[in-house]
Amino acid sequence: MWEPQQPSVRMVTRLLLLTSALLSTCQAVESPALFTSVTLTLEPSNAVSQGTNVTVRCQALVSSSGFLNRKYTIYKDNTVVYTESITTAEDLIYSLRMARVANTGKYKCKVNIPGKELSSSSEKLTVTGLQTPVLSVDKRVFSEGEEVTVGCKAPGESGAIVFYFYKDSKELYEERVDANHVETRLRFNNAGDHRLHCDYRVILLTDSVPSNASNNVVVTVKELFITPVISVRPHGSMIIEGDNLDISCSVSGNLQNSSGLKVFLSKGPTLLSSGQSKANHSMRALAEHSGEFQCSLEVGNVVKRATENVRITELFSQPVLTMYPTEVFEREKITLTCKSTNYSSDRISSSDVKYSIYKDNYTLTPGSFNGIYVVPGVVPNSSGIYSCKADARMISKYSAKLPVQAKVLVSKPEITAIGRVIVGKPFQVRCHSDRGSLPIEYTLWKKYSEVNSTTVQQPHHQAIFPVTVQHYSDMQDYKCEARNNPKIDTVVSNKLNTTVIVPLSNPGLSVVPDLLEVTEGNEMYLICGVEGSPPVTFKWYRRGNVQPLFTTTSTQSSASHRIKGVGNEHSGTYYCEAINYANMVRSQPVTVDVKMATWKKGLIVACCLLVVALLALACVLRYNSKRVGVDAAVSVWSERPVDPGSDGESSAASNNEPDVEYTEVVHRQPVDPARAPLRKGTETVYSEVQNSPTGAPGDHYDYQGSVEYADLNGDQPEVNQALLEVNHQDHHDLPVPVE
Repeated sequence: MWEPQQPSVRMVTRLLLLTSALLSTCQAVESPALFTSVTLTLEPSNAVSQGTNVTVRCQALVSSSGFLNRKYTIYKDNTVVYTESITTAEDLIYSLRMARVANTGKYKCKVNIPGKELSSSSEKLTVTGLQTPVLSVDKRVFSEGEEVTVGCKAPGESGAIVFYFYKDSKELYEERVDANHVETRLRFNNAGDHRLHCDYRVILLTDSVPSNASNNVVVTVKELFITPVISVRPHGSMIIEGDNLDISCSVSGNLQNSSGLKVFLSKGPTLLSSGQSKANHSMRALAEHSGEFQCSLEVGNVVKRATENVRITELFSQPVLTMYPTEVFEREKITLTCKSTNYSSDRISSSDVKYSIYKDNYTLTPGSFNGIYVVPGVVPNSSGIYSCKADARMISKYSAKLPVQAKVLVSKPEITAIGRVIVGKPFQVRCHSDRGSLPIEYTLWKKYSEVNSTTVQQPHHQAIFPVTVQHYSDMQDYKCEARNNPKIDTVVSNKLNTTVIVPLSNPGLSVVPDLLEVTEGNEMYLICGVEGSPPVTFKWYRRGNVQPLFTTTSTQSSASHRIKGVGNEHSGTYYCEAINYANMVRSQPVTVDVKMATWKKGLIVACCLLVVALLALACVLRYNSKRVGVDAAVSVWSERPVDPGSDGESSAASNNEPDVEYTEVVHRQPVDPARAPLRKGTETVYSEVQNSPTGAPGDHYDYQGSVEYADLNGDQPEVNQALLEVNHQDHHDLPVPVE
């Protein structure tokens, strides 16, 4: 019973220990921490000599309340070189034992705690001094072309190193490695004693540090006792073109192992022959074969050379092709001459050399001739590439190619004006021929006088002359001539024909109808006229307005602006402007006064007459009304006969008796004939009106127009009616009063 329970007790104990550890870990992780600083120092100093033990110290000041795990990382030139995690507050120590130049660089420390990290500032470590390299050679005596193992060592150095090998102070080989030693195999081809040494450079991040030179090792290179031999036959300077030339290349000396031996015969870049121990080449000697021939011998990587300079005398010189004349125009005769000026007189004579002429690789002379050939002038196009060939003793030589470009005669020139031609202003005249070989001389003439001349040398150049004309007819006086062949007369152009712009002048503004006849309701025309070249742009303005009233362009020297239904608002001052390509002119202002319409004048006169008539009528009516009022103010008596002869009495008695006036009363016929007897004509009734003396007592009548009609006959109502009508009618029908 007891034994089965023991495993359970152990298991419980282990679980308790594990739980305690986990709680402790959780407490450590969750323990708060605060960075104070992280610093890095280099000991004993930032600059040391090689071989010094250097301590890189990283110190982190961290405030925490419990267990804290710190992770330290050391960087050199931003590359991690060391990492360690510690739980204590001690400084991290990174040691550089026997520091080397490769340890030079910028160091930095970074510290990580849970949830935080902090880096120190960088500190640069400089290590000076390099170990002297040691050169080693596996053998010091060897034959030329033999490979030798050479080594160079930099004791105690580290990092990236470039090693250099030198032979007689000249760099022979270099190699970069990440170690402090290197070995390589080198081959020496030059016999004799040679001094070898080496050195190295330690590569840093942004620089390299050179070492001192190593020890010198003297090696001896033994020459191979074999040499190349070249021979030329015939030998010397008596080789002439056409001779057979034999050249051979061979080996002189003994070679124990000739399996790797090869010989080559060449001239310049051309390989003539090759073989294992000998090479031969034969050819017919030509002048261009003169030069250096080379015989080369190869054994492994050893190359030996021998040369021979061969000079071959020309049998005859290269022919020269010439042309006369040197400049030729189309359809002109050309003389071509092909000659070899030098020849070997002991082998040939000048008559032994035969010639041929070619044009564009086609033979012009089917058979050989003496070297002079004439191209006839009837050939339409004599231009082309000419050459000639000289032959003697089966040797042919060609001349240099002679390009012949037959010049084209200048065509009839055209004379034109550039831009607009304005009288009195300078412009340019251009002379140009569509055909003709350069150079072409152009001359400008005005009638029979030369104005100027120029020579066109380049295709893109033009003959341009400055000209000024004072009258439009002067344009017909200009011509130009062209010439490109002094043996032929010049070619003359036609007369200069172009549009000449005459500046505008004498502007004028006229009004139709006449200024005195401009009346309301009619049309008015403003006509602007100038002298000068069309097209002309006309603008009409009214003084006080900036914008024109009307604008038009015309090919005539005048234009008009019509104003319909002229009114008083059209009165004002007008002017016009005229513009062409030369200038702008303005007319003198014209003042327009719009007169009143005729019918308005008649209406006004009629109205005035009507007013006058009405006023006159009013006056008459007023005058008559006053007289009728006076008559009505007195009594009316029966008519008494008046004796014509009693005028004197009446006149005498007028001082004592009241004045009597007689009024003729016209009675109309009654409408109803039953009421009154029919009377023909007009009855006249005379009433006596007595005027009281002025200021008479008891006279209270008003003399300002009160009228009273007397009832003469009560039995005749028509009389009363007539009197009533008279009172309401105009008084101009009344007869003249009788005194």
